[in-house]
Amino acid sequence: MTKAKQPTILVVNDDGITAPGIKALMHTMKEIGRVVVVAPDSPQSGMGHAITIGKPLRLDEVDIYEGIEMYRCSGTPVDCVKLAVTKVFNGVKPDLCVSGINHGLNNSINVLYSGTMSAAVEGAIESIPSIGFSLDDYSMQADFEPCQKFVKEIAQQVLAHGLPAGTVLNVNFPAGNKIKGVKICRQANAKWAEEFDMRMDPYKRPYYWLTGVFQNNDQGQDTDVWALEHNYASIVPVQFDMTAHHAIPVLNTWLFNV
Repeated sequence: MTKAKQPTILVVNDDGITAPGIKALMHTMKEIGRVVVVAPDSPQSGMGHAITIGKPLRLDEVDIYEGIEMYRCSGTPVDCVKLAVTKVFNGVKPDLCVSGINHGLNNSINVLYSGTMSAAVEGAIESIPSIGFSLDDYSMQADFEPCQKFVKEIAQQVLAHGLPAGTVLNVNFPAGNKIKGVKICRQANAKWAEEFDMRMDPYKRPYYWLTGVFQNNDQGQDTDVWALEHNYASIVPVQFDMTAHHAIPVLNTWLFNV
């Protein structure tokens, strides 16, 4: 009997190559396949789907954790995926792309700003089954152990079944060791009520610091916000085709006088 081929798994993140979250993710993925890490050389949170244009990118192989092939990239999380596919894998797609585990949630509207999720979306654009993982804990001492069995199971399910075309999974975990299970959810209608605190630097010049409060405008019990508030891991299938298909018939009723 021939031994089954191990899947190849690309691991990326936005918190940087030395973040505890990516360490937890790569070691979990090592249990199910061959791991290759390509991650930013510094934190890139909130970068969304930004790419580097007009300046050079650096990609250096590093030896941080024994037995894991790792590359440090000077660019954004999306740059990491692009360089991984074209230069590290030389156009041969990995079997899975996983991003995270992010320090902090990427539920609801946060998915639009997230470097973690944008890396996973870029993987899906490259036709690689992709998942973004996030934990509701911003601390560098965050405990990822309670969610790791769920990370492994979700990754194995994706490897076994694949994902619908153009779809990526956005997975968020509540903090603590009492995760009840997994809920398949929709993205909640919630947003940040943002404020900019004006402060003064030592030269008496004003600068602004972004603050805000997260407001949930959605009382549904099928949302990612509800699941996390009730100690479930949330899984939201996300698509990168941003066409508002329901709006096309409405726009087709307009009369353009040109």
